Formats: sequence, C-alpha cells, structure tokens
Amino acid sequence: MNTLLRKDLSIIAQLINQNEKVLDVGCGDGKLLDYLSKEKNVDCRGIELKQSGVNDCVKKGLSVIQGDANYDLNDYPCNAFSTVVLSQTIQAMIFPDKVVDNLIRIGNRAIVSIPNFGFWKVRKEFLLSGKMPKNKILPYEWYNTPNIHLCSYSDFLQYCASKNIIVNKIVSLNESGKITKHHFFRNLLSYQVIFCISKEII
Repeated sequence: MNTLLRKDLSIIAQLINQNEKVLDVGCGDGKLLDYLSKEKNVDCRGIELKQSGVNDCVKKGLSVIQGDANYDLNDYPCNAFSTVVLSQTIQAMIFPDKVVDNLIRIGNRAIVSIPNFGFWKVRKEFLLSGKMPKNKILPYEWYNTPNIHLCSYSDFLQYCASKNIIVNKIVSLNESGKITKHHFFRNLLSYQVIFCISKEII
C-alpha cells in the first residue's frame, strides 16, 4: 500500500492498470493523479470544484480543470476514458444518480468509493446519542456538512441493481484502511467501500 496516498486512494491506485486513461472527478489536490502519472504511466485528467485544489494540481503539472461534476460531466464524450474515479465525493453531489450515469457513460468503468453510513459505530452513535454521527470521514456538524446524500453499502448496491449497473468488484475497508473479508456482514462492518461499476461486465 502506498503510504503517500489516502488509504482508499491507495487501493484505487492498485485497481488501475498501467497506461490507462483516467479521469478523477473531485480530484482535490491531485495526489492520486500525480501518483498514477508517475508510477503507472497513466494519461491523467481531473475535474475539481475548488480553485485551491485546481491550483495545487497545476503546480504538479497535472491537466485539471475547475468544474462542477453535477453539471459539467454532461459535456464529456462517451467512452472517453478507460476509468473514471469518484472517491469519497458522491455523498456531496446534488444529483448523485445523474453523476453515476455520467461516470459509466464517460468511462468504460467507474471506481466509486463511499463512506459507509451503515457502519456499526455510526449506527451505535446515532442510537445512543440521538445525534447525527461524526467520524474521520464524516467530520461535520449537521448544519455545515457538504454531505447531503449519505448512503450505506446496501443502499449503493441496491441502487446499482435498480439501474442495471454492473458491479464488477467490491472492496471493503475497515477504520484502519485495511481490506476486510467480511462479505456477509459487509454493510455492518465496512467503514468505507470501493465499488468498480460499469454498463457492461468487464
């Protein structure tokens, strides 16, 4: 696992092959794109909402534009990328369903990582305190959170089934960022989940 990357990004990097063409949606400061470009010879592109993130990416020599994934992904052509990445961002989307549709339209596959709102500690905190849970990946108060469409592992899986979206791979991570093997209790025990999805089986 690459220690320079956030733990879920390190797993995502392992899922991407040499010489791919990748779009990172909500790429932040470009750490994933920078790693993929240098270590896997990936043709990298990014879209980022915050100007500060775009500036950080440009300083690294990355091809990143400022844009809002809720609207600007509509302008990308079909099958322009081998993989489109959306990491820890879908819960902040205004139109998450439209964004997912665009991800698998633009790319041959999409890699989507989510904080799992079905995680047992989240459930326990809500049950015992009666307040919206907080943790390292959901650190905000209810009144200032950018996360407006929280979902669980089961929610996202059910969504994919309802839209005939193929789930090619699922990787569950615990609080330490290590891969877990608890398939049956995945919704209860997964802190984060990474989905590889596509329109067709790949």
